[in-house]
Formats: sequence, structure tokens, C-alpha cells
Amino acid sequence: MKRLPRWVRTHLAAVRAVAVLTLITGVLYPLVVMGVAQVLFPRQANGSLVEKNGRTVGSALVGQLFTGPDGKPIPGYFQSRPSADAYDMLSTTASNLGPEDVVDTLPAPGKTGTKSLLTQVCARSRSAGELEGVSGARPYCTSEGVGAVLKVFPNRVVSVNQPCPTTPFIPKYQGMVVECARPGEDYAAGRTVPVRGDIRNPAVPPDAVTASGSSLDPDISVEYARLQAPRIARERGLPLDRVHALIQDHTTGRTFGFIGEPAVQVLPLNLALDQAR
Repeated sequence: MKRLPRWVRTHLAAVRAVAVLTLITGVLYPLVVMGVAQVLFPRQANGSLVEKNGRTVGSALVGQLFTGPDGKPIPGYFQSRPSADAYDMLSTTASNLGPEDVVDTLPAPGKTGTKSLLTQVCARSRSAGELEGVSGARPYCTSEGVGAVLKVFPNRVVSVNQPCPTTPFIPKYQGMVVECARPGEDYAAGRTVPVRGDIRNPAVPPDAVTASGSSLDPDISVEYARLQAPRIARERGLPLDRVHALIQDHTTGRTFGFIGEPAVQVLPLNLALDQAR
């Protein structure tokens, strides 16, 4: 029998390798992993779903919104950590914005604006402060909840995150009058100067203003939970000590006793609130 040409044999070997590896890694391995998970960790393998009155209300592994039809927080529930994509499990991702993302893109004719990471943090802090009845002020933020950032040129200074006719958060910088930003103008050539302000210890904790890496974090810090406790007690007519006790009951310790910080499970805590007396 005549042998096939070398190039044909090479391609057939490659096809066989792809078929075998596809069978092993694409079919057999996933089935084995799924089977082991269903036997050893059935609840986690099926999404750690949480039920109430026979109805699935969420997952212990995925955060969710506790807001009304108007999108505003429901006052009687603990609020979760912010999410960059509204807890969409099909796009588990961060915002990809880093600490140097401090300059907004202002809306202009034919162009939509975008908020920098700093302005997002400032806006969340202001909103959280208003909700909890505390100061939402924090470093590098203006009182209106945008990034306190200047663009400095040799003969002018612009507060780039405050569109005209907004009054700039400081009147002067290095002897020059600070201007509001004119949408559509290019300030890229200016030197970026974030202004810290005199805030040292913000009342609103970091996890109330920043999203997690996956944007699905179901937990909040003990500090953030305790900040919300007076509002919860007031809205539900519960003693504050009772709310603090519920927080403690739903606080998990550090992983392996030393990794990370204690965290509060928001969904189970809110479900416990519905049963509290």
C-alpha cells in the first residue's frame, strides 16, 4: 500500500491530536470536575443559591442591588458594595480605571461625557453620606461630589471636572484665578494637579465607594455595616443594639484566620432583618 505524502500524514496527526485533546479537556475533564463538585460541594457547585419562602432570592456568592423601582436605595435594607456593572454575572469585570484616572470627559455637542474613577468615588461618597446622615466628604473631592482636580498652564488654571457655569472649588491657585471647564476644550497639555483638601478621616469607608475586582462582591466591611446600622434601626423601629447583634451574627472571620478582614454577608443579613422583631 502506498504511503500518504508526508504533509498529509502531518496534518492527520494534528487533527487526531486536536480531537483527542478536545475529548479530554473539553468533555471528560469538565464532566469529572462537575461530578466531583456535585458530590463534595453540591451547594457551591449550584451557585450557593439563597431561598426565601421557596423562592430563590439571590446567591451567597454574588452581590445584588437593594433598590426600589426608582433606582434609589431602599432605606430599610443594608446596601451592598458598589458594582462597576450592576452585578452582571455575564461580565464579571472591574472598571479598568486606575488611581491616575482623575480627569472627567465633559459632555459636549455630539459627544457623551465619562466620569473618572475619582469622580465616581466622590459621587458615591457624597450619596452614601446623604443616605446615612454623615459627611460624605473625602480627600480630593469637591463638596458637589466630583474630583477636585486642576489643569495648570503657564498663564491659567482650570478646574477640569467642574463645567461652566459651576463655581470652582477653590478661587485661586498659585496666584492665578481658577476657571471652570468649558466643555469641548482640550486641557490635555496642562499639568494635572489633584487637590487633597483638609479631610483626613472620611466618615464613609472605602468599600462604600469602590467596586471590587469582579464587581460581584457579596460582602461589605464591618465598618460599612455599622455605618448603616442607625438608618436600619430607625427605618425598622428596632433597637440599635439589636441591629448590631444581627451584624455580628452575619460577620465572617478572616480566611484561614489571618487572610483579609472580617466581612458582613449582606443578603443573609437583610433576610434576617425581615424576620427580626
